[in-house]
Amino acid sequence: MRTNKFGIRIAASALALAVSYGAQAVTDEDIMNDANTPEDVVSYGMGTQGQRFSSLEDLNTDNVKFLQPAWAFSFGSEKMRGQETQPMVKDGVMYVSASYSRVYAIDAKTGEELWQYDARLPDGIMPCCDVVNRGVALYDDKVIFGTLDAKLVALNKDTGKPMWIKKVADYQAGYAITAAPLVVKGKIITGVSGGEFGIVGKVEAYDANTGEKVWTRPTVEGHMGYVYKDGKAIENGISGGKAGVTWPGDMWKNGGAATWLGGTYDPETDSLFFGTGNPAPWNSHLRPGDNLFSSSRLAIDPDDGSIKWHFQTTPHDGWDYDGVNELVSFDLKEGGKTIKAAATADRNGFMYVLNRENGDFIRGFPFVDKITWAKGLDPKTGRPIYTEGGRPGNPADMEGKKGKTVVAQPAFLGGKNWMPMAYSQETELFYVPSNEWSMDIWNENVSYKKGAAFLGAGFTIKPANDDYIGVLRAMDPKTGKEVWRYENTAPLWGGVMTTAGNLVFTGTPEGYLKAFDAKTGEELYRFNTGSGVVGTPITWTMDGEQYVSVASGWGGAVPLWGGEVAKVVKDFNQGGSIWTFKLPKDRVASK
Repeated sequence: MRTNKFGIRIAASALALAVSYGAQAVTDEDIMNDANTPEDVVSYGMGTQGQRFSSLEDLNTDNVKFLQPAWAFSFGSEKMRGQETQPMVKDGVMYVSASYSRVYAIDAKTGEELWQYDARLPDGIMPCCDVVNRGVALYDDKVIFGTLDAKLVALNKDTGKPMWIKKVADYQAGYAITAAPLVVKGKIITGVSGGEFGIVGKVEAYDANTGEKVWTRPTVEGHMGYVYKDGKAIENGISGGKAGVTWPGDMWKNGGAATWLGGTYDPETDSLFFGTGNPAPWNSHLRPGDNLFSSSRLAIDPDDGSIKWHFQTTPHDGWDYDGVNELVSFDLKEGGKTIKAAATADRNGFMYVLNRENGDFIRGFPFVDKITWAKGLDPKTGRPIYTEGGRPGNPADMEGKKGKTVVAQPAFLGGKNWMPMAYSQETELFYVPSNEWSMDIWNENVSYKKGAAFLGAGFTIKPANDDYIGVLRAMDPKTGKEVWRYENTAPLWGGVMTTAGNLVFTGTPEGYLKAFDAKTGEELYRFNTGSGVVGTPITWTMDGEQYVSVASGWGGAVPLWGGEVAKVVKDFNQGGSIWTFKLPKDRVASK
């Protein structure tokens, strides 16, 4: 292993491995067809629509008990925390990001490191919710990822050497990038983090080969979007209308609506689906109105960044429920028809099924046990029916410095947070990692200052039950019913994957990778990785064997923001590793 001038550690065998495996460039066709090519994983979501469903069935309910570790790889150093990544695999090489904006290339057969890249982060980065990175994008001969100082970096897939680096936003204003980029039509699509600092959310496209900006789309009403041609910026319309329509005064100038989880892409409608975060500040009494496009799902044209439609899950959000959770495309078969639909499980506790062609509301229903802030959803529009007295009080109405405290459920960390759910084409169910917790929340006065927290609220999170917080749920999008559930002592904070082998995989903060029967919820397999699992598992085939990989390394928002919930997880060990398992060939049933 040697280190070059870029601070990249490169194994002597890196280039040799690429040649021996016949490593090929990743094409647009590869990415669009990812869900149908089980030998590779080249998109975040195991397919651009984000279903996280694998057609592989060698590994199934009958033989998953024989799944065994193949290798484990340590990310090393003292930066052992918050490993929320999803690995990628192409031609026998695994590409995976780690906390503190690091990327590794690993021999997927042996677990040997091929190269490592460490971003040179400046002092003063301000990630709100730990130093996580959720994954890379692959395109052509590049590995692309975002950094905690809000840059996009393109690395050579064989050497790890930077090919281009572009500044996306000003980290000193609170911007960061934690999500995996999306690749559509040769463009790198990225969102930004920073909603707690009064930034302005945006979705941007960059040319994958040059790193030049193609278009930008702000996600706060009143801000102008642009398309870039021949080095010139051409106006592409204000986001949703004039300033001040759903925001009072100048509040739109620091309106939040961060796009911090990234997006999905539906080729059938040629639409990017991005969620937007909380409006800023949290104190909703300072910004009466719907506060578009915060706490919403947006359908965006990938060619020019224009907004096709929007659906707002929590208008005038006063609880930090956000709206970033992934919108997963699927075909809804009911009434003798097939509807191009999409579903999302919101932090506010409701799950929504939308028509992905136009954003029309089909249905919505709770996926958690208790919701206090709203009595339900309007059956025609999907807008929440607010509970009287459910909003934190206005400090202006009180003699003290804070408004009336209310108890809200779910807590602001959400019925479901960032951790992606999965959809099975076999069972036609969604598998949702969720949590049962409440919060005391109150509002405070606040004013904007660049780079400072822009909350205007205080809170304490509490478990809703004595013996469990996390619940893995199987939800039926046709009926809104919970089909089965698995209860976990600690909060669930890792993603979910499902397979045609009738399996559902996820991890727990207690350190386990677990597999469940997709139809019944019966736990069929567990393996302790040594640290909390908050990453998202993948599966693929290599040399005729089926593999499963997942990152291990406790961290993320829960130990930082969890209040009384943090007591449940205070003794969990941090870590940083990638575990890879395989099913031996002699355990595969003959067909």
